[in-house]
Amino acid sequence: MTEIYDVGPVRVMSILARMNVGGPAWLASVLTRGLPKDRFQTRLVCGCVDNSEADFIELRDPNLPVRRLESLGRSVRIGGDLLALIAICREIREFRPHIVHTHTAKAGVLGRIAAVICRVPIRVHTFHGHVLSGYFSPLASRALRIVEVLLARLSTALIAVGERVRDELLDAGIGRGDKYVVIPPGAAIGPLPDKLYAREWLGLPPGRPVVVFVGRLTGVKRPDRLMEAMADVLDRLPGALLVIAGEGDLMETTRRNGESLGDSVRFVGWQSDVSKVFAAADVAVLTSDNEGMPVSLIEASLAGVPSVTTAVGSAGEVVIDGVTGHVVALSARAVADALLEILLDRQLGLVMGEAARVHAEQAYGVPRLVDDHVELYERLIRDHAGCWPWEAGGRLG
Repeated sequence: MTEIYDVGPVRVMSILARMNVGGPAWLASVLTRGLPKDRFQTRLVCGCVDNSEADFIELRDPNLPVRRLESLGRSVRIGGDLLALIAICREIREFRPHIVHTHTAKAGVLGRIAAVICRVPIRVHTFHGHVLSGYFSPLASRALRIVEVLLARLSTALIAVGERVRDELLDAGIGRGDKYVVIPPGAAIGPLPDKLYAREWLGLPPGRPVVVFVGRLTGVKRPDRLMEAMADVLDRLPGALLVIAGEGDLMETTRRNGESLGDSVRFVGWQSDVSKVFAAADVAVLTSDNEGMPVSLIEASLAGVPSVTTAVGSAGEVVIDGVTGHVVALSARAVADALLEILLDRQLGLVMGEAARVHAEQAYGVPRLVDDHVELYERLIRDHAGCWPWEAGGRLG
């Protein structure tokens, strides 16, 4: 035990607006459970998910310890957000964290402001991507950029999930380069069943080429582009199947768009065990306009499945173009061409899938993710030795 722990175990509070299925929720759960218990105490604070979203805790980790704040959620509401800010301050004063670590845009705003109000010396924010484009109107996006520029000055450290995400944020004037640390996501996947069993479990016929999409059906994910690409694939490979594992606000719209494709599109909803979905797949696909570093692509890679993704965010750091899959332009035709190249050449798909598995195991394991955060937290603690307003004899930084 080194001198950086003279104050006892380091208390880390993680704050998210909501624990919907996705990368931020997965990361928060890993850190809550994975930080060494002899050196860290953790508290996870979050709001509630929308009706159109799947709750990560209920679906994937029902025993995860979490503090729910009813006032904290996805939607921006002046009165509700003020109540959420007060509630977060109350949590901070009760837990007395040395580090407040926020995730996602809204929690990043409220959590960092609350940490400043409560004089928490170390304030960390993770950009799991950014919402500077593809989410809001140009005016709202400019306003959000200004807010993020100001909040970056109040942050002790900024984490980006990929190099391209970091570079895009720096290009937008958000933070200084010396504040950034790139920590890619880590993921794990359960034991893979036999492909025939997985397809039978999902109700899929054997022998047909299978494309899988795992994620939210929402605007930025471009399910319309996905359906257009699949229609093109079916024109040239009529036996192909698209399996959509997920839901969202565009669920019904996507169903209607897929009616013309008949039973070539299968909606299986959110799955508590995605290993069966990827075990059934020949290729995974992502058609987004904006991403951070998609955990679904990491999971596909860990399952030995090649992927096709649009060239957005740090998706191209997960999928190595031409080696573990294809990274393509933001067009349905480009997606369809890349899918067909893999589906029509079984040997190519197997080679890419094995390369994807090796790359993912080396770069995106959970132990590496935890170790990277421990290293960052310990460095920040050393840099702020003696600056603890919570500890006897401490002084404010």
